[in-house]
Amino acid sequence: MSISSSQLARRRAVRTRSKLRKVSTLRPRLSVFRSGRHIYAQIIDDTAGRTLAQASSKDKDFKGAKGSNIEAAAEVGKLVAERATGAGVSDVVFDRGSYLFHGRVKALAEAAREGGLNF
Repeated sequence: MSISSSQLARRRAVRTRSKLRKVSTLRPRLSVFRSGRHIYAQIIDDTAGRTLAQASSKDKDFKGAKGSNIEAAAEVGKLVAERATGAGVSDVVFDRGSYLFHGRVKALAEAAREGGLNF
């Protein structure tokens, strides 16, 4: 019996989020979602159930021509870091979901760190 890739991704997401639950009560989490064409990032306060800041490659402030490459992910990382510091958030927990820390997800995380977020 083989396991489908969507089942494996779901397992990775559950495993990642179960580790984050231990520390996400102390700090908001930076959640990343990527599709084939765009990348999205939002900072979520799980205790209040609110989104504090968000950015995506579909925003008006996004300056990249294409939303599905590493440069676009870095731009979104800078945008979300800028908006988070504007909202008074500097320490976050990085929630990569079921995605590997590689490529666009890594570029977004590094740009967010350069923008002033600590995780």
